[in-house]
Amino acid sequence: MSLLKEMRMFGRLALGLPDFLRRKVTLDEAHSTIRRRMAEREENFLRIVRRGIFGYPKSPYLSLMKLAGCEMGDIETSVQRKGLEKTLLTLRESGIYITFEEFKGREPVVRGGKTFFVRRRDFDNPYLSPAYFGMSGGSTGGRLRVPIDLDYLAALAPCVLLTHEAHGTLNMPSAFWLGILHDTTGLNAVLKRARCGYMPQKWFSPFSARKLRPMFKNALAMQAVIVISRLCGTPIPKPETVGLNQAALIARWMKKMLNEHGSCLINTHVSNGVRICTAAKEEGLDLTGAAIKGGGEAPTPAKIRAITGVGARWYPGYFMAEIGDIGHGCADPVDHNDIHHFKDVTALIQYRRKVPGSDVAVNAFHFTSLLPTTPKIMLNVESDDYGIIENRKCGCLLESFGYTDHLRNIRSFRKLTGEGMTLIGSEMLHIMEKILPAKYGGTPLDYQLLEEEDEKGFTRLSLLVSPRIHLDDEKALIKTVYDALRRSSTAADTSVAVWAQAGTLRIKRMDPISSPGGKLMPLHIKKHEPSS
Repeated sequence: MSLLKEMRMFGRLALGLPDFLRRKVTLDEAHSTIRRRMAEREENFLRIVRRGIFGYPKSPYLSLMKLAGCEMGDIETSVQRKGLEKTLLTLRESGIYITFEEFKGREPVVRGGKTFFVRRRDFDNPYLSPAYFGMSGGSTGGRLRVPIDLDYLAALAPCVLLTHEAHGTLNMPSAFWLGILHDTTGLNAVLKRARCGYMPQKWFSPFSARKLRPMFKNALAMQAVIVISRLCGTPIPKPETVGLNQAALIARWMKKMLNEHGSCLINTHVSNGVRICTAAKEEGLDLTGAAIKGGGEAPTPAKIRAITGVGARWYPGYFMAEIGDIGHGCADPVDHNDIHHFKDVTALIQYRRKVPGSDVAVNAFHFTSLLPTTPKIMLNVESDDYGIIENRKCGCLLESFGYTDHLRNIRSFRKLTGEGMTLIGSEMLHIMEKILPAKYGGTPLDYQLLEEEDEKGFTRLSLLVSPRIHLDDEKALIKTVYDALRRSSTAADTSVAVWAQAGTLRIKRMDPISSPGGKLMPLHIKKHEPSS
């Protein structure tokens, strides 16, 4: 981006932020906004398609429309007759969709014998006036540049406010343990919370500005946000660096808030919530009365037990940087990952697909943007997630606004590859979260599978084992993994046979690697990414 464009962008941030912070959304306004958007969701979809696809000559979706012989009138008629979700399914079956790899710019779009080359930025909303740029989470590979408009954050604030109302966390002292620019997770969350009129008391960041590159412009933007917020009377807390190995500092702050106010709320990634509660347990701190809202990774039973084991209450969030808040946790859940889908923000369908290199098939999530301020125009864009979508009554406040679709058991179907063999990541998840900690000690945060290419281009799988785990025999640990894989499935047994011969799996004595946003995923993938 040129210097002139950078200056214009930061100018929009400086000029727009005071009005953004002063105009607080009330509960009544949040309620009416969500009810209106739910009633207009089909109209909102058609508006985005009309303007953002057929009205934008550079749209990457136009080639797919032409190939399928689909015109705007066809989509309007289908929505009127079938409804939104059935229309999206019909478009998917006609070849109008974008795969996860295509959306990330890693593969060309191939449909009907035709090949179309797309770049990541081709999906940017052309009608957006971004106030700053950030990057997507990068938990499954390269990070994607995402433009952020203040109107986009304002549009998501009603959903955030309604969720806090449903969970009774509105007036709790709160803190965030999330990153700073160019990771947008923290700034987006803080600004949405500020728009709701409930400023957090603390903003902890797992990384300092000195650790992030390019750092000068991002540090400048962060400083500008802090100064402007103070000048307009709604001061945003200055980020305080708290490293991933300093979680005890946050646990102590939570205990202080509990002693003084009886409650508190922490917004962070799931694994960071585990770090906080593990530190609290080690220091003998009871966190009863605290709530931890987390996302960015699957909240597995082992992680949730670590959180609730010290008395804290947990509820999840489901978010994609490219489209915003997909949903938040049910206030009367059936399990620890029961999420209400915000149907006014996105439309969601599932479509069955095979995992490349495997006989396994999953019902992959496909998302479609419904808000005009969405950072990315998405039409049946496949994420790397799959799970259960069920329409049911739960009786919580979120249901009463039409959020009747629940998402559960959300997992990534990203593959583990090596020597041409493939495994679903969940087959390793059980081993790293239960079998290895039970046999060798530690917690699920002490083990991670790293997929990377060696100097010869071979894919290697390294099992990272924290140095604090006492290990006498690395070969015995690899045998434990292989034996467990053999018991899990026939496909896994085949992979083990090849991997054992090729020496694909190896042990590395090092701490598991967190993503740039501070997430700790069971699978970490290193790949060379194409430039935007």
